[in-house]
Amino acid sequence: MQTSKKSQVKQLTLSAITLAVLGLMQQASAQEPMRVEVTGSSIKRLASEASLPITAVTGDELEKRGMTTLADLMMALPQSNSLAPSNAGSGTNINLRGLGVNRTLVLLNGRRLANEAIADGYANLDVIPMSAIARVEILNDGASSIYGSDAIGGVVNFITKREYQGASITGQILDPQRDGGGDEKRISMTVGAGDLQKDGWNVYATLDGLRRSRLAASDRAELTSTELLTSIGRAPSLVSGGFASPANFTIPSNKNFAAANPYYATGCLAPYSIQGGKNTCVINNAEYNTAIYGREQLTFFAKATKRISDDHLFSVDYARGEASIFGTKIPTTSLAANGVTALLPSTSKWYPGGSGGVPAVSGVTGAPLLVTWSVADAGIYETKDVQTNQRLNFTDEGVIGGWDYKAGLVIGVSDRVGYLNSGAVDGPKLLSGITSGTLNPFGLQDATGKAYLDSIALNGQKLRVSKSTYTGLEFTMNKPIMQLSAGSVGLALGADFHRDTTEDVKTDLGLIATYAASTPSRGQGARNVAALFAELEIPVSKKLNVNLAVRDDHFSDFGNTINPKASFRYQPNSVIMFRGSANTGFRAPTLFDRYGYRLPGATTTTASAWDDPLQCPSATPAIANTGKPLAGLVAATVCNVKLPKQTGSNAELTPETSVGGTLGVVLEPMRNLTMSFDYWRVNMDNMLANLPEQAYFMNPTRYADLFVRDATGKLLYIKNTTMNLGGQKAAGIDLATNYVFPASSMGTFKVQLNGTYLTQFDNQLEKGGDFVSNIGRFGLASNGTTSSLPIITFRWKHNLALSWSKGDWNAQLTQNYNTGYHDQNLVAAQYYRDISSYTVYNFTMSYKGFKNVAIVFGVNNLFDVNPPVTNHSGYNGYLSSAASPLGRAFNTRVTYTF
Repeated sequence: MQTSKKSQVKQLTLSAITLAVLGLMQQASAQEPMRVEVTGSSIKRLASEASLPITAVTGDELEKRGMTTLADLMMALPQSNSLAPSNAGSGTNINLRGLGVNRTLVLLNGRRLANEAIADGYANLDVIPMSAIARVEILNDGASSIYGSDAIGGVVNFITKREYQGASITGQILDPQRDGGGDEKRISMTVGAGDLQKDGWNVYATLDGLRRSRLAASDRAELTSTELLTSIGRAPSLVSGGFASPANFTIPSNKNFAAANPYYATGCLAPYSIQGGKNTCVINNAEYNTAIYGREQLTFFAKATKRISDDHLFSVDYARGEASIFGTKIPTTSLAANGVTALLPSTSKWYPGGSGGVPAVSGVTGAPLLVTWSVADAGIYETKDVQTNQRLNFTDEGVIGGWDYKAGLVIGVSDRVGYLNSGAVDGPKLLSGITSGTLNPFGLQDATGKAYLDSIALNGQKLRVSKSTYTGLEFTMNKPIMQLSAGSVGLALGADFHRDTTEDVKTDLGLIATYAASTPSRGQGARNVAALFAELEIPVSKKLNVNLAVRDDHFSDFGNTINPKASFRYQPNSVIMFRGSANTGFRAPTLFDRYGYRLPGATTTTASAWDDPLQCPSATPAIANTGKPLAGLVAATVCNVKLPKQTGSNAELTPETSVGGTLGVVLEPMRNLTMSFDYWRVNMDNMLANLPEQAYFMNPTRYADLFVRDATGKLLYIKNTTMNLGGQKAAGIDLATNYVFPASSMGTFKVQLNGTYLTQFDNQLEKGGDFVSNIGRFGLASNGTTSSLPIITFRWKHNLALSWSKGDWNAQLTQNYNTGYHDQNLVAAQYYRDISSYTVYNFTMSYKGFKNVAIVFGVNNLFDVNPPVTNHSGYNGYLSSAASPLGRAFNTRVTYTF
């Protein structure tokens, strides 16, 4: 490992080493005005252009766009392949370049947060106080020698207000035009006192709360209708067996008896189930599925700053964010508890043909029945995932002996608790209720059965408890060290030491709770990282600046790594400027990947239903429900079912490495017009990722060793832990344009375009294997620990904004666009399809003419565009991580300043 890194260092040293400009600008900001002007979401202007491409969005711009959460911003960024808050409960994350959330470094005021507690590899943006944000800066370049070599995809820095005086309160409502849920209500309050310039001190605090209601799939029934799903090869009626209400059943003692349902002939039980294939009922997913998950956020931020002298400033800030996501599943996806399956004896009055009135079924003669029952009476299974992130940050900055210095101490704690919120019951007691005849698996319960279900509910109990911490000390100092004809040479030196810890516990409740499919476990780990870094800014001439930096990190578990970076800025005249950079990166496995829970068998089930490629073989193995069970096997157990899967840590993981760079040009061909074009490239090796489920079933022969079976061929589990795969090659061009029209009596107009065009996004799933393009298709690289779904990378993605202002009025029309892509197409060949491009317009207008009052009114999804239809392996008919099913919504925001 170290030999490889030294080789990379030598290669890049021949071309140069780099400087992370973001850190240098922040160090200088205490002594001179910022040399950059951030305008909306455009890149920085030519007159103050840095050598690294930076996208910046101000807090004011977030308001003008009517955004209620940071998720709105991350989903709109063309450089981002972020996921919306999901059923997994991980919250909002950012995935720059589509390289994975673990490769994007998130900072708050230039320093790290404690990571989300389970995966411990990325930050949940929902815990960042939005009302305190002054601006967001996105470094669209790779590994930063200032912040850490693990920032392979880039850096996102959330910068809070430096100071605040007075008081204000803001209320905001997002109200969908169509009926159902998905509405958002937000309120924030900010208060502050003291003027840093006049009084030498400032103290302010802000509190921000948000609540979003659940939008059920049934609220947008047209998006998941049987007719639509049938047209794309996902007809619900094609499914057979599985869990339903009334229950399907098989006869274990009669292997030749196919799965059946007593109520198939009468249409099953609306609205809980519909007729499926082969004489069975199936879950009516439209009744249970969720289009947008409910969530709550409450964030608090406070900062106190004291100017000790003209060249000495001390500040302390405290941030606390709590975010809750309410995840849902269909009722009871598993009835087995502690290895015991649900058997209905002939003594139960609910046995087909018995005294309970359940219709008799031909071939059922008194043998115990294996039932697959979805307990409709218990309602939707809902989890409540609560994440609490706290950070205390001390900063001391000033001048000593001619050196500007900044010292900091960060203490961060991230807690995450998963609760069974509703719909879960005690599995063994549920089985006892079936055996005793108290519970009716073939219909809704009578009063006795309902009372019994209520008595065995597990609502409100903890399923998983996790914690991660981050404690860091850092010190930087910089000063001009010599004078050249073109200017002074600046030197910066720094050191940082931090410790990360993780602890993750799956409780014993997972053994008995229906749905959970969770094995009790415990994982914990810790890592110390010590780093030294140096930067050099050299004005080679009046036209050329070169920035050099190098960082030496020592990991307590992986040893030493040296990562350089070099960047340049060449401006021959006022019209054109060239810039570029080169860097290496190094990312150790996250603490969860290396030290998380590690169990010998299955720990969960696959996210989608599949055919076991060995025991339910098919000519098209990647398409579920097309196989036939081997002789003597029951289809309901090996065909079109969720299969056992092993997740968890992998002690054999080694770090991944990267080489990246940018080369760009910035033009100002005429007054008020700025354009930039930046080519970027990142090559990764030894990539840390887990295979998405479709990879296993598209090529079961290649991955046969990952299907772990017993001597009879029975599938014990699919190994799906994080692995060192092959490599990844990603490249593209970022385009940014900003034009301000000449002022007129009609007001000031401005147009901005920010887009990314991918030229390459290739994945290599094993060393020495083929690189496969992922552009414009469901690829074979997943989003790490946050999702088992493959990443979709668009060929082109942009946002285009037309702004107008006059006096107290402002208005903005924004277009968010991405190109189309090939559908997942794990369906019969006649249903293969492509997905068209997707365009959404948002409009906002603001007015500040009333005393102490500012009003913003807007319409999101102005033309009420539905998300593109997709036949991916989920059941929604659309991909919620790529497009919203909410539809047109009205956004109103009112701020009163005291």
